[in-house]
Amino acid sequence: MTMPTIKHVRAFTVRGGGADYHDQQGYHWIDDHIATPMARYPEYRQSRQSFGINVLGTLVVEIEASDGTVGFAVTTAGEIGAYIVEKHLARFLEGRPVTEIEKIWDQMYFSTQYYGRKGVVLNTISGVDLALWDLLGKIRDEPVHAMIGGPVRDELTFYATGARPDLAKGLGFVGGKLPLHHGPAEGVEGLKKNLEEIAEMRSRVGDDFWLMLDCWMSLDLDYATRLAKGAGEFGLKWIEEALSPDDYWGYAALRKAVPAGMLVTTGEHEATRWGFRMLLEMGCCDIIQPDVGWCGGLTELIKISALADAHGALVVPHGSSVYSYHFVVTRTNSPFAEFLMMAPEADKVVPMFTPLLLDEPVPVNGRIRTSALDKPGFGVRLNPDCTLVRPYAR
Repeated sequence: MTMPTIKHVRAFTVRGGGADYHDQQGYHWIDDHIATPMARYPEYRQSRQSFGINVLGTLVVEIEASDGTVGFAVTTAGEIGAYIVEKHLARFLEGRPVTEIEKIWDQMYFSTQYYGRKGVVLNTISGVDLALWDLLGKIRDEPVHAMIGGPVRDELTFYATGARPDLAKGLGFVGGKLPLHHGPAEGVEGLKKNLEEIAEMRSRVGDDFWLMLDCWMSLDLDYATRLAKGAGEFGLKWIEEALSPDDYWGYAALRKAVPAGMLVTTGEHEATRWGFRMLLEMGCCDIIQPDVGWCGGLTELIKISALADAHGALVVPHGSSVYSYHFVVTRTNSPFAEFLMMAPEADKVVPMFTPLLLDEPVPVNGRIRTSALDKPGFGVRLNPDCTLVRPYAR
Protein backbone atom coordinates (compact mmCIF):
# COMPACT_ATOMS: atom_id res chain seq x y z
CA MET A 1 0.00 0.00 0.00
CA THR A 2 1.06 3.59 -0.53
CA MET A 3 1.58 5.18 2.87
CA PRO A 4 -0.62 8.26 3.39
CA THR A 5 0.91 11.56 4.35
CA ILE A 6 -0.06 13.79 7.26
CA LYS A 7 -2.63 16.32 6.11
CA HIS A 8 -3.65 18.23 9.24
CA VAL A 9 -2.52 18.52 12.87
CA ARG A 10 -5.05 19.94 15.33
CA ALA A 11 -4.76 20.68 19.06
CA PHE A 12 -7.69 21.00 21.46
CA THR A 13 -8.34 21.64 25.11
CA VAL A 14 -11.26 20.18 27.05
CA ARG A 15 -14.00 22.27 28.62
CA GLY A 16 -15.89 21.04 31.69
CA GLY A 17 -17.64 17.77 32.27
CA GLY A 18 -14.90 16.45 34.56
CA ALA A 19 -12.87 15.48 31.51
CA ASP A 20 -9.63 17.16 32.55
CA TYR A 21 -6.82 14.95 33.85
CA HIS A 22 -6.68 16.57 37.27
CA ASP A 23 -10.39 17.07 37.99
CA GLN A 24 -10.70 13.88 40.04
CA GLN A 25 -12.11 14.14 43.56
CA GLY A 26 -12.19 12.06 46.70
CA TYR A 27 -9.82 9.22 47.43
CA HIS A 28 -7.59 9.80 44.45
CA TRP A 29 -5.90 12.18 46.92
CA ILE A 30 -6.31 15.34 44.86
CA ASP A 31 -8.14 17.17 47.66
CA ASP A 32 -6.96 15.09 50.57
CA HIS A 33 -4.25 16.33 52.93
CA ILE A 34 -1.11 14.82 51.38
CA ALA A 35 2.58 15.58 51.30
CA THR A 36 3.66 17.66 48.29
CA PRO A 37 6.56 20.02 47.51
CA MET A 38 4.20 22.87 48.45
CA ALA A 39 3.18 21.34 51.79
CA ARG A 40 5.92 23.39 53.46
CA TYR A 41 3.38 26.23 53.22
CA PRO A 42 0.32 25.60 55.44
CA GLU A 43 -2.08 27.41 53.10
CA TYR A 44 -1.27 24.92 50.28
CA ARG A 45 -1.18 21.76 52.38
CA GLN A 46 -4.75 20.51 52.19
CA SER A 47 -5.25 20.24 48.42
CA ARG A 48 -3.08 19.94 45.35
CA GLN A 49 -5.62 22.01 43.47
CA SER A 50 -4.99 24.85 45.92
CA PHE A 51 -1.53 25.35 44.44
CA GLY A 52 -2.62 24.73 40.87
CA ILE A 53 -2.16 21.11 39.80
CA ASN A 54 -5.25 21.53 37.63
CA VAL A 55 -4.33 24.79 35.88
CA LEU A 56 -2.91 23.29 32.67
CA GLY A 57 -5.86 21.14 31.72
CA THR A 58 -5.99 18.40 29.10
CA LEU A 59 -4.45 18.56 25.63
CA VAL A 60 -6.01 16.51 22.83
CA VAL A 61 -3.90 16.13 19.67
CA GLU A 62 -5.57 14.97 16.45
CA ILE A 63 -3.58 14.04 13.35
CA GLU A 64 -5.43 13.50 10.08
CA ALA A 65 -3.86 11.57 7.20
CA SER A 66 -4.36 12.24 3.50
CA ASP A 67 -6.70 9.24 3.29
CA GLY A 68 -8.97 10.70 5.98
CA THR A 69 -7.83 8.47 8.84
CA VAL A 70 -7.54 10.31 12.16
CA GLY A 71 -5.32 9.39 15.09
CA PHE A 72 -5.43 11.12 18.46
CA ALA A 73 -3.98 11.15 21.95
CA VAL A 74 -4.42 13.02 25.21
CA THR A 75 -1.96 14.42 27.74
CA THR A 76 -1.71 17.24 30.30
CA ALA A 77 -0.21 20.20 28.42
CA GLY A 78 -3.49 22.11 28.07
CA GLU A 79 -3.68 25.42 26.23
CA ILE A 80 0.07 25.96 26.38
CA GLY A 81 0.56 22.66 24.61
CA ALA A 82 -2.11 23.49 22.06
CA TYR A 83 -0.20 26.66 21.16
CA ILE A 84 3.07 24.73 20.80
CA VAL A 85 1.45 22.11 18.55
CA GLU A 86 -0.31 24.55 16.23
CA LYS A 87 2.29 27.32 16.07
CA HIS A 88 5.51 25.31 16.18
CA LEU A 89 5.36 21.52 15.91
CA ALA A 90 2.83 21.15 13.07
CA ARG A 91 5.47 22.19 10.52
CA PHE A 92 7.43 18.99 11.26
CA LEU A 93 4.41 16.76 10.56
CA GLU A 94 2.21 18.10 7.80
CA GLY A 95 3.15 16.75 4.40
CA ARG A 96 5.28 13.92 5.86
CA PRO A 97 4.60 10.20 5.46
CA VAL A 98 2.86 8.84 8.54
CA THR A 99 5.72 6.38 9.05
CA GLU A 100 8.37 9.07 9.68
CA ILE A 101 7.80 8.91 13.43
CA GLU A 102 11.47 8.77 14.40
CA LYS A 103 12.45 11.76 12.26
CA ILE A 104 9.45 13.75 13.43
CA TRP A 105 10.29 13.10 17.09
CA ASP A 106 13.90 14.12 16.56
CA GLN A 107 12.92 17.37 14.87
CA MET A 108 10.27 18.21 17.48
CA TYR A 109 12.72 17.67 20.33
CA PHE A 110 15.72 19.52 18.93
CA SER A 111 13.66 22.40 17.55
CA THR A 112 12.24 23.04 21.05
CA GLN A 113 15.41 22.36 22.99
CA TYR A 114 16.07 26.05 23.61
CA TYR A 115 12.81 26.37 25.57
CA GLY A 116 11.91 22.76 26.30
CA ARG A 117 13.81 19.61 27.30
CA LYS A 118 11.33 18.69 30.06
CA GLY A 119 7.98 19.70 31.52
CA VAL A 120 5.13 21.04 29.44
CA VAL A 121 7.06 20.93 26.15
CA LEU A 122 7.82 17.21 26.54
CA ASN A 123 4.21 16.63 27.60
CA THR A 124 3.21 18.22 24.30
CA ILE A 125 5.70 16.24 22.22
CA SER A 126 4.46 13.10 23.97
CA GLY A 127 0.89 13.84 22.93
CA VAL A 128 1.88 14.33 19.31
CA ASP A 129 3.97 11.16 19.31
CA LEU A 130 1.16 9.06 20.79
CA ALA A 131 -1.30 10.45 18.26
CA LEU A 132 1.09 9.43 15.48
CA TRP A 133 1.27 5.86 16.77
CA ASP A 134 -2.52 5.76 17.05
CA LEU A 135 -2.81 7.01 13.45
CA LEU A 136 -0.28 4.51 12.09
CA GLY A 137 -2.05 1.64 13.85
CA LYS A 138 -5.38 2.63 12.36
CA ILE A 139 -3.89 2.89 8.86
CA ARG A 140 -2.25 -0.51 9.20
CA ASP A 141 -5.27 -1.98 11.00
CA GLU A 142 -2.97 -3.12 13.81
CA PRO A 143 -2.84 -2.46 17.55
CA VAL A 144 0.11 -0.39 18.68
CA HIS A 145 1.58 -3.29 20.64
CA ALA A 146 1.87 -5.34 17.44
CA MET A 147 3.92 -2.57 15.80
CA ILE A 148 6.47 -2.35 18.62
CA GLY A 149 7.35 -6.01 18.95
CA GLY A 150 4.20 -7.85 19.99
CA PRO A 151 3.07 -9.22 23.37
CA VAL A 152 5.42 -11.19 25.62
CA ARG A 153 2.56 -12.25 27.95
CA ASP A 154 -1.13 -13.11 27.69
CA GLU A 155 -2.33 -10.66 30.32
CA LEU A 156 -1.37 -7.55 32.24
CA THR A 157 -1.18 -7.64 36.04
CA PHE A 158 -1.94 -4.46 38.01
CA TYR A 159 -1.38 -2.82 41.33
CA ALA A 160 -3.78 -0.07 42.42
CA THR A 161 -2.94 3.50 43.38
CA GLY A 162 -5.36 5.04 45.86
CA ALA A 163 -5.96 5.68 49.52
CA ARG A 164 -7.67 2.30 50.14
CA PRO A 165 -5.31 -0.57 49.33
CA ASP A 166 -7.50 -2.79 51.51
CA LEU A 167 -10.38 -2.32 49.06
CA ALA A 168 -8.01 -2.83 46.12
CA LYS A 169 -7.03 -6.21 47.53
CA GLY A 170 -10.67 -7.26 47.49
CA LEU A 171 -10.87 -6.19 43.83
CA GLY A 172 -8.04 -8.56 42.86
CA PHE A 173 -5.07 -6.21 42.55
CA VAL A 174 -1.63 -7.57 43.51
CA GLY A 175 -0.79 -4.51 45.58
CA GLY A 176 -1.79 -1.03 46.64
CA LYS A 177 0.09 2.26 46.78
CA LEU A 178 -0.74 4.74 49.53
CA PRO A 179 -0.28 8.51 49.52
CA LEU A 180 2.01 9.98 52.15
CA HIS A 181 -0.03 12.47 54.18
CA HIS A 182 2.52 14.41 56.22
CA GLY A 183 5.76 16.01 55.06
CA PRO A 184 8.85 17.40 56.79
CA ALA A 185 7.15 20.70 57.70
CA GLU A 186 4.85 18.77 60.05
CA GLY A 187 7.77 17.53 62.09
CA VAL A 188 8.16 14.48 64.28
CA GLU A 189 4.43 14.32 64.98
CA GLY A 190 3.70 14.12 61.25
CA LEU A 191 6.28 11.38 60.80
CA LYS A 192 4.67 9.43 63.64
CA LYS A 193 1.24 9.75 61.98
CA ASN A 194 2.66 8.51 58.67
CA LEU A 195 4.07 5.39 60.33
CA GLU A 196 0.81 4.76 62.18
CA GLU A 197 -1.13 4.93 58.90
CA ILE A 198 1.23 2.49 57.23
CA ALA A 199 0.99 0.10 60.17
CA GLU A 200 -2.81 0.32 60.15
CA MET A 201 -3.03 -0.42 56.43
CA ARG A 202 -0.62 -3.35 56.74
CA SER A 203 -2.85 -4.83 59.43
CA ARG A 204 -5.81 -4.56 57.06
CA VAL A 205 -4.22 -6.11 53.97
CA GLY A 206 -2.07 -8.78 55.60
CA ASP A 207 1.52 -9.71 54.89
CA ASP A 208 1.05 -11.25 51.43
CA PHE A 209 -0.15 -8.07 49.70
CA TRP A 210 2.23 -5.52 48.18
CA LEU A 211 2.09 -2.19 50.01
CA MET A 212 3.89 0.83 48.56
CA LEU A 213 4.21 4.50 49.52
CA ASP A 214 3.96 7.47 47.13
CA CYS A 215 5.73 10.57 48.48
CA TRP A 216 5.20 12.80 45.40
CA MET A 217 8.50 14.72 45.47
CA SER A 218 7.77 16.07 48.98
CA LEU A 219 10.69 14.98 51.16
CA ASP A 220 14.33 15.76 51.86
CA LEU A 221 16.94 13.03 52.20
CA ASP A 222 16.99 13.03 56.00
CA TYR A 223 13.22 12.73 56.34
CA ALA A 224 12.96 10.14 53.58
CA THR A 225 15.64 8.03 55.24
CA ARG A 226 13.93 8.18 58.65
CA LEU A 227 10.57 7.37 57.05
CA ALA A 228 11.96 4.39 55.13
CA LYS A 229 13.73 2.96 58.19
CA GLY A 230 10.66 3.47 60.36
CA ALA A 231 8.43 1.78 57.80
CA GLY A 232 10.80 -1.13 57.28
CA GLU A 233 9.02 -3.35 59.79
CA PHE A 234 5.79 -3.05 57.81
CA GLY A 235 7.20 -4.68 54.68
CA LEU A 236 6.90 -1.83 52.18
CA LYS A 237 7.65 -3.06 48.69
CA TRP A 238 8.90 0.37 47.67
CA ILE A 239 9.11 4.05 48.55
CA GLU A 240 8.25 6.17 45.51
CA GLU A 241 9.38 9.61 44.31
CA ALA A 242 10.54 10.66 47.77
CA LEU A 243 12.74 13.56 46.63
CA SER A 244 12.80 16.31 44.03
CA PRO A 245 13.18 14.86 40.53
CA ASP A 246 16.39 16.88 40.15
CA ASP A 247 18.04 15.44 43.26
CA TYR A 248 19.84 12.52 41.61
CA TRP A 249 22.49 12.57 44.33
CA GLY A 250 19.87 12.33 47.06
CA TYR A 251 18.21 9.37 45.38
CA ALA A 252 21.53 7.55 45.10
CA ALA A 253 22.11 8.07 48.83
CA LEU A 254 18.55 7.07 49.74
CA ARG A 255 18.81 3.84 47.80
CA LYS A 256 21.85 2.89 49.88
CA ALA A 257 20.13 3.85 53.14
CA VAL A 258 16.74 2.10 52.92
CA PRO A 259 16.21 -1.20 54.76
CA ALA A 260 17.16 -4.41 52.98
CA GLY A 261 14.41 -5.56 50.65
CA MET A 262 12.79 -2.14 50.23
CA LEU A 263 12.99 -0.74 46.68
CA VAL A 264 13.44 2.90 45.69
CA THR A 265 11.41 4.03 42.67
CA THR A 266 11.09 7.29 40.77
CA GLY A 267 10.85 8.83 37.30
CA GLU A 268 7.21 9.88 36.98
CA HIS A 269 8.36 13.47 36.48
CA GLU A 270 11.53 12.67 34.52
CA ALA A 271 11.77 13.01 30.75
CA THR A 272 13.78 11.67 27.80
CA ARG A 273 16.51 9.09 27.60
CA TRP A 274 19.00 11.64 28.90
CA GLY A 275 17.09 12.25 32.13
CA PHE A 276 16.68 8.54 32.74
CA ARG A 277 20.32 7.97 31.92
CA MET A 278 21.14 10.11 34.98
CA LEU A 279 18.84 8.04 37.19
CA LEU A 280 20.24 4.75 35.95
CA GLU A 281 23.95 5.52 35.76
CA MET A 282 23.94 7.15 39.20
CA GLY A 283 22.19 4.16 40.75
CA CYS A 284 19.23 6.22 41.93
CA CYS A 285 16.51 3.61 41.90
CA ASP A 286 15.49 0.00 41.38
CA ILE A 287 12.42 0.74 39.23
CA ILE A 288 11.92 3.65 36.84
CA GLN A 289 8.38 4.97 36.37
CA PRO A 290 8.19 7.10 33.20
CA ASP A 291 4.82 8.48 32.18
CA VAL A 292 4.44 7.86 28.44
CA GLY A 293 2.39 11.06 28.17
CA TRP A 294 5.16 13.13 29.77
CA CYS A 295 8.55 11.49 29.12
CA GLY A 296 8.55 11.99 25.33
CA GLY A 297 5.91 9.56 24.14
CA LEU A 298 6.11 5.94 23.05
CA THR A 299 9.02 6.57 20.68
CA GLU A 300 11.13 7.78 23.60
CA LEU A 301 9.81 5.27 26.13
CA ILE A 302 11.11 2.42 23.96
CA LYS A 303 14.61 3.94 24.17
CA ILE A 304 14.29 4.53 27.91
CA SER A 305 13.24 0.91 28.41
CA ALA A 306 16.23 -0.43 26.49
CA LEU A 307 18.53 1.70 28.62
CA ALA A 308 16.91 0.42 31.80
CA ASP A 309 17.19 -3.18 30.61
CA ALA A 310 20.93 -2.73 30.12
CA HIS A 311 21.17 -1.47 33.72
CA GLY A 312 19.10 -4.29 35.18
CA ALA A 313 16.26 -1.97 36.19
CA LEU A 314 12.54 -2.58 35.82
CA VAL A 315 10.22 -0.20 33.96
CA VAL A 316 6.77 0.27 35.49
CA PRO A 317 5.19 3.30 33.81
CA HIS A 318 3.17 5.84 35.73
CA GLY A 319 -0.54 5.14 35.24
CA SER A 320 -1.60 6.26 31.78
CA SER A 321 -4.15 3.65 30.70
CA VAL A 322 -3.95 2.29 27.15
CA TYR A 323 -0.97 4.51 26.31
CA SER A 324 1.21 2.49 28.66
CA TYR A 325 -0.63 -0.86 28.43
CA HIS A 326 0.41 -1.35 24.80
CA PHE A 327 4.02 -0.80 25.88
CA VAL A 328 4.02 -2.91 29.05
CA VAL A 329 2.62 -5.98 27.34
CA THR A 330 5.60 -6.01 24.92
CA ARG A 331 8.47 -5.74 27.44
CA THR A 332 9.93 -8.44 29.67
CA ASN A 333 11.43 -5.80 31.98
CA SER A 334 7.98 -4.28 32.54
CA PRO A 335 6.27 -7.09 34.45
CA PHE A 336 3.20 -5.27 35.85
CA ALA A 337 1.33 -1.99 35.51
CA GLU A 338 -0.25 0.76 37.59
CA PHE A 339 -3.97 1.44 37.76
CA LEU A 340 -5.22 4.70 39.26
CA MET A 341 -8.35 4.25 41.34
CA MET A 342 -10.53 7.10 40.06
CA ALA A 343 -13.79 6.20 41.81
CA PRO A 344 -14.49 8.79 44.55
CA GLU A 345 -14.51 6.16 47.29
CA ALA A 346 -11.84 3.94 45.69
CA ASP A 347 -14.29 1.08 46.03
CA LYS A 348 -14.76 0.12 42.39
CA VAL A 349 -12.84 0.00 39.13
CA VAL A 350 -13.74 2.74 36.66
CA PRO A 351 -11.89 3.75 33.47
CA MET A 352 -8.97 6.03 34.29
CA PHE A 353 -9.74 8.54 31.53
CA THR A 354 -13.49 8.63 31.96
CA PRO A 355 -15.43 10.46 30.58
CA LEU A 356 -12.99 11.61 27.90
CA LEU A 357 -12.20 8.20 26.39
CA LEU A 358 -14.60 5.50 25.27
CA ASP A 359 -13.82 1.75 24.97
CA GLU A 360 -11.06 2.01 27.58
CA PRO A 361 -10.31 -1.48 28.98
CA VAL A 362 -10.26 -1.88 32.77
CA PRO A 363 -8.82 -4.63 34.97
CA VAL A 364 -11.05 -7.50 36.02
CA ASN A 365 -9.75 -9.16 39.17
CA GLY A 366 -6.64 -7.03 38.78
CA ARG A 367 -5.86 -8.17 35.23
CA ILE A 368 -6.49 -7.32 31.58
CA ARG A 369 -6.20 -9.94 28.87
CA THR A 370 -3.88 -8.95 26.03
CA SER A 371 -6.68 -9.72 23.59
CA ALA A 372 -8.56 -6.69 25.00
CA LEU A 373 -5.87 -4.51 23.41
CA ASP A 374 -6.23 -5.91 19.88
CA LYS A 375 -8.14 -3.01 18.31
CA PRO A 376 -6.31 -0.79 15.77
CA GLY A 377 -4.13 1.95 17.23
CA PHE A 378 -4.62 2.39 20.97
CA GLY A 379 -8.19 1.10 20.62
CA VAL A 380 -10.03 4.01 22.21
CA ARG A 381 -12.34 6.79 20.98
CA LEU A 382 -12.96 10.35 22.07
CA ASN A 383 -16.29 10.83 23.80
CA PRO A 384 -18.37 13.11 21.53
CA ASP A 385 -20.20 14.45 24.60
CA CYS A 386 -16.99 16.12 25.83
CA THR A 387 -16.56 19.66 24.56
CA LEU A 388 -13.29 20.28 22.69
CA VAL A 389 -12.02 23.79 22.00
CA ARG A 390 -9.32 24.56 19.43
CA PRO A 391 -7.86 27.85 20.72
CA TYR A 392 -5.14 28.31 18.10
CA ALA A 393 -6.73 27.05 14.87
CA ARG A 394 -4.62 27.93 11.86
